[in-house]
Amino acid sequence: MRALVTPEKGSHVTYAPARGGDVSIGSGVTVHRPGLGAMRITGPGAWGEPPDRQAAIDVLRQAVELGVDFIDTADAYGPFVSEELIAAALYPYDGVTVGTKGGLVRTGPDAWHCLGRPEYLRQCVEMSLRRLRLDRIELYQLHRIDPRVPLIEQVGVLDDMRAEGKIHHIGLSEVTVAELAEARLIAPVASVQSSYSLLNRRSDKVLDYCMGKGLAFICSSPVDGGELARSPGPVAAIARQAGRTPAQVALAWLLHRSPALLPIPGTASVTHVRENVGVGKIELSAGQYAALAGLTGRDAAPGPA
Repeated sequence: MRALVTPEKGSHVTYAPARGGDVSIGSGVTVHRPGLGAMRITGPGAWGEPPDRQAAIDVLRQAVELGVDFIDTADAYGPFVSEELIAAALYPYDGVTVGTKGGLVRTGPDAWHCLGRPEYLRQCVEMSLRRLRLDRIELYQLHRIDPRVPLIEQVGVLDDMRAEGKIHHIGLSEVTVAELAEARLIAPVASVQSSYSLLNRRSDKVLDYCMGKGLAFICSSPVDGGELARSPGPVAAIARQAGRTPAQVALAWLLHRSPALLPIPGTASVTHVRENVGVGKIELSAGQYAALAGLTGRDAAPGPA
């Protein structure tokens, strides 16, 4: 058991580990499954402050109280708002790992633009350190590869900052197997983040590569932005059989799919946090897992996660 100190109240909240198994992110960082994606705690379109700041803080604290010890964020969420909320809610992060990302510029709601110039990425890291109140970021991810900048310059500057002690592990987001293999020739890579779900398996080859190389695969949009939770069909039918929600069944399949896979469902609802964390207790039958695996996946384009 561990305790979280809430800064405003100075009280200790005891929590127990989640039961979805553990994932190692490089050396020295092991976290429970599932984690929490922190894009949705910002305003609409991941732009600006959330409608209810205290509700966003409550989501973060409730997740940790229930055993979540990995929070995924990015400087682009808000921009900057998500990192600031995480620091306000969870600092000094007793037992909690915060991973963040940089390399995107925001110009408005749902507007995302790559910027991978080394000087900009260095600034991104420095400012994330300041907002999160950290001396070192345990996992820093290149949010997108900028096609206008040589990959060696983008990954290289992150490796420089790793050598300086400002980053512990480097991760990549939404990459191909070829891009990942090239990046690993430049610097050690501990993880890949990609949108992936029961119905969106376009990153299967990347996941298989990560499994073979001992890398963590951080799964964003694990319930297709809530689509799987709303849609009738085979997932809903299996959920009824199991006495669970469709979202829980979809997350349970991901945990079963690979021990390297770390789902990070995002939400602005305390109720959904409780639902998502409860997935670690779900046990489906071999037949149910096989039925879910047999569903036709769609080749979806990656979102902004």
